[in-house]
Amino acid sequence: MAGNSQRKGAMRKGAKKKGAVTGSGGQRRAGLKGKGPTPKAKERAHHPAAKQARRQAEGKPKPTRSAGGDVVIGRNPVLEALRAGVPATALYLQVRADPDDRWRESIALAQQAQVPVFEGARADLDELAHHGNHQGLVLAIDEYEYAHLDDVATGNLLVMLDGITDTHNVGAIARSAAAFGTSGLVLPSRRSAGITASAWKASAGALSRLPVARVTNLRAALETLHDQGWMSIGLDGQADLSFDDIDQDVIADKVVIVIGSEGEGISRLVSQTCDFLVSIPMVHQQESLNASVAAGIALNSVFSRR
Repeated sequence: MAGNSQRKGAMRKGAKKKGAVTGSGGQRRAGLKGKGPTPKAKERAHHPAAKQARRQAEGKPKPTRSAGGDVVIGRNPVLEALRAGVPATALYLQVRADPDDRWRESIALAQQAQVPVFEGARADLDELAHHGNHQGLVLAIDEYEYAHLDDVATGNLLVMLDGITDTHNVGAIARSAAAFGTSGLVLPSRRSAGITASAWKASAGALSRLPVARVTNLRAALETLHDQGWMSIGLDGQADLSFDDIDQDVIADKVVIVIGSEGEGISRLVSQTCDFLVSIPMVHQQESLNASVAAGIALNSVFSRR
């Protein structure tokens, strides 16, 4: 009945008392003790500073890319770039990414070319790839070192590009230029594609053998070459002459072939500076050729005449 202290369980046996003992804290006294100062960031296992410290201790610095360099991202592009001999400075792998045949071959090619291989967290590779879809592989490429105009004018055939803004076209033209014995390419420093990773891949390794000069003014560079005994032939879809109409003495001497963009062609001032303007014979009412295709045909025409 209520209030009956004699019922089973109503009385606590012994000296043990329910609840906290006398004084503040009681059973939770140990839990109220201070844990000391907050650990430093690098001492907290999951903090970015701690991860960076571990990388440094293991000889794996945070992935960084030199200013002005370029990157190739994605498993297929990276593998193709390494196969083409693109001058890479480092290959970065995402830790705990799923490897495949492309992954393994990329590492093997990088090691064969003595390209340093590093591992980094996904966030690090995202930063290197400008948050593009890198698929766990980023290939860093150093900034291209352009030659001087005198360094490329060492043979008897040059190619000058005017307004070519597609890096793939630049690389494809370099490939044709190397195939037909050109001593170098000349590019303007403005309104023109440069030598990037895309150009390296399109050249299929030709840019490793073919120097490229970059000049401030194409017209001035062309006049300088004229003073050194070069003759210039510009491609113009509206010209009446073809390569077959150029005298053999001109073709056999030092020749600069000037190629403009597919849409605009050669700029007016450069066109006026050329010694000859020629067109490539085609079926009437046909659209203009791609710049790299036109360059290949022009170079072959000179090569065959020689």
